[in-house]
Amino acid sequence: MADEGSLEHTPTWVVASVCTVIVAISLAVERFLHYLGKFLRHKGQKALSSALQKIKEELMLLGFISLLLTVSQGLITNICVSKMVSSRMLPCKEETLTKTSNEAGNETCAKEGEVPLLSLEALHELHIFIFVLAIVHVVFCATTMVLGGAKIRRWKHWEIAIQNENENPDHHKKFVIDRAGHFWRRAAVVSWTIAFVKQFYSSVSKSDYRALRAGFISKHCRSNPKFDFHKYMMRTLEDDFKKVVGISWYLWLFVVIFLLLNVDGWHTYFWLSFLPLILLVIVGAKLEHIITKIAQEAAEGNSNERGIPADPHVRPSDDHFWFGEPAIVLYLIHFIIFQNSFEIAFFFWILTTYGFDSCIMESIQYFIPRLVMGVLIQVLCSYSTLPLYTLVTQVCTTYTSSFLFNAILVKQGCTAGTSLVPGILIGFLGIFLGFKATYRD
Repeated sequence: MADEGSLEHTPTWVVASVCTVIVAISLAVERFLHYLGKFLRHKGQKALSSALQKIKEELMLLGFISLLLTVSQGLITNICVSKMVSSRMLPCKEETLTKTSNEAGNETCAKEGEVPLLSLEALHELHIFIFVLAIVHVVFCATTMVLGGAKIRRWKHWEIAIQNENENPDHHKKFVIDRAGHFWRRAAVVSWTIAFVKQFYSSVSKSDYRALRAGFISKHCRSNPKFDFHKYMMRTLEDDFKKVVGISWYLWLFVVIFLLLNVDGWHTYFWLSFLPLILLVIVGAKLEHIITKIAQEAAEGNSNERGIPADPHVRPSDDHFWFGEPAIVLYLIHFIIFQNSFEIAFFFWILTTYGFDSCIMESIQYFIPRLVMGVLIQVLCSYSTLPLYTLVTQVCTTYTSSFLFNAILVKQGCTAGTSLVPGILIGFLGIFLGFKATYRD
C-alpha cells in the first residue's frame, strides 16, 4: 500500500505551488549573481568577478553534496549497525538520546536488533547545516571585502598628499625613527611585543605607507614616481580576496575532523574557537614585525652622528616572511576566515535546529565567548590583518601579481616581475589590448 504522505496522495496544486516557489527563488538568485558578475566586469573589477565565480562554484559544490545526501538517503538509512557501535563518540550523553534514537530507527534494523547508520532525521539536519554553512560563508566573505576595502580607502588621502609633495629624505627618516629609532626597540622581545599590540590600533601610519610605497616604486616602477599605488593596492586586495573565498580540500578536511571530535565532555567547539584567534594575532604581529624589520634594515645604512640614517630607503625582501614565502600568510588568513565562518555557521545551525536547550549548544559560559570571539576575529581579520598583508607584500622581492595586474604595471611604465619571459608575454598582451582598443574605437 502506498504511503499516504507520498506524492501519490498529495494534491497536484500543492506540488505545483511548492515547485513554483522553489524554482522562482532559485532563478532569482541565479539571475542576481549573473548580473552582478556582468556589472563587475563592466566596471573593470576582474578580480572581484573571479571571486564571485569562485563563490558560485562553492555554492554548486555544496549543492551537489546536498544532492548526494538526498539521492543516497535510502541506501544510508538501510545500513544497520549494532547499538554498541552507535553509542560511541556521541555529541550528547546517551540517556538524553534514547527516546529520539528509538523513534528514528527503521523497521529493517529494528528486526535485527540494530539501529540505522544515519537516520532520515539526521540526514535532514545535515542538509540544514550545509545550507547554513553556505550562507554564512558567503556573508563572511562579503564582509571581509567590504571592511578590507574600507580600511584601504582610508589611506587614499595619504596617496594624494604624497603625490603632491616633493621627495624629501626626512619623510623616510621619520619612518625609521618611529619604527626603529630607539636601541631598546631592537630587542626581539620588545619589538615583538610592540608589533603584537600595534595590530589592534593604528596598524599602519602615514610614514609606514610612504616608506612601503617608496620601496614598491623603487623596485617595480622607478620610471613613474607618481604611480597610483593606492589604486593598485585596491586591485591587489581584490586579487587576494579571490584567493581566500574558496573552500579548499584541507578546509573540508578540517570540517570532517571537527565533526569527528565534537564528543560530549570534550568541549571541542569551545576550544577550537580559540584557534583562529591565536593564528590571527600571530599573523598580525608577524606583519607588523616585518615592517619594523624593514625599518631596522634601513637604519643600518650610513648613519650620521645622531644615529639617523642618511639614506633610509626601504629595501624589498622576502626573507622576513616565514620560509621566505609571503603566500604562507595568505593561506593562514584563508584558513582563519573559513574556520571562523564555520564556527558561526555551526552555532546558528544548532540554534535553528535544536535551540538553546540543546546539549550540543552547552551552557551560556561556553557559547557567549564563542560569539564574541567570532565577531572580533571577523572585524580584526577583515579591517586590519588582510589590508596589512596587502600593503606589506608590495615590498617583496619575488613580486607575485596576476597576469592582468602585471600588464597594468607595464602600461604605466613599470616592471612586472623578474623573469624575462613573462615580461615579453606581458608586452605582447599590452600590444594586443592596444590594437583591440583601437579597433573598437
